[in-house]
Amino acid sequence: MRVALLAGGTGGAKLGAGMQDEIGHDLSVVANTGDDVEALGVHVSPDPDLITYWLSAEIDEERGWGIRDDAFTVFERLQLLGAPSWFGLSDRDLAACLYRRQFLEDGGRLTDAQAQIARALGVRARVLPMSDSPVRTRVLTAAGRRDLQEYLIVDGGQPQVHGVELEGIEQAEPTREVLEALRSAEAIVLGPSNPVISIGPILAVPGMREAIAASPAPVVAVSPYVAGAVVKGPTNRFMEGIGRPSTAAGVASLYDGLIDAMVVDEGDPDPPPAEIPTLAAPTLMEGASGRARVARIVLDYAATLASP
Repeated sequence: MRVALLAGGTGGAKLGAGMQDEIGHDLSVVANTGDDVEALGVHVSPDPDLITYWLSAEIDEERGWGIRDDAFTVFERLQLLGAPSWFGLSDRDLAACLYRRQFLEDGGRLTDAQAQIARALGVRARVLPMSDSPVRTRVLTAAGRRDLQEYLIVDGGQPQVHGVELEGIEQAEPTREVLEALRSAEAIVLGPSNPVISIGPILAVPGMREAIAASPAPVVAVSPYVAGAVVKGPTNRFMEGIGRPSTAAGVASLYDGLIDAMVVDEGDPDPPPAEIPTLAAPTLMEGASGRARVARIVLDYAATLASP
């Protein structure tokens, strides 16, 4: 089964790792780039790189980000020299960002840079930035407008969210690789990522929703709520900030008219969305076997929704 998975953050990346174990090269992951930031003199793509490290099995699973057993030698020296210290990159992570910056300065595309990084690390699936045009997520708080990474790292994701803006979204467009992945997919999956700041920017790219709707493939969302709570990250704060319930049904409301069905956790105490079919299943992804199990549940469910 050819699958296009929309993802950003840990939940979507973990599901991507499970799906790659199941279908290998037939997986294309459309990654959020609204988190991208210029830091330490390099171009950082947090979500595409996080996804790539999960797919390459290099991820530090204990932290949920970064590269396992990597050192921070260069970053520590940069701090000593007086560089801003709020955004840390380990040595091998910094190497990927240095490569990306040089690739872009030489006139290359973000898509091609990420493809080379993934290929070099032995990733079988394709990791596709949602757009080659810059999009930056800004968070509106009582203290003012904050860059998303500043909000998450410097502010610790604590200030109340009053809204989200996507700078540059009007000029963005899906890449030809993303459009082809959606067109040829036999299933399109919206991963269990933050629906506001991870999936939201992908769907906001002009033409993205239309491309998904035009695909004959069933579109299945996976709820980020496990037993009524998010496993990691400030999803609830962002859901509250845009006036939506912090439930699977609240998430589904953001995808209204786009998804055909949703996978929800069997232990979720909140009612599932009533407007679409749902499958209740265990969705906690613990270890490689747990990721593969949830991936298989989602893939099998999508297969039942496909046109004969």
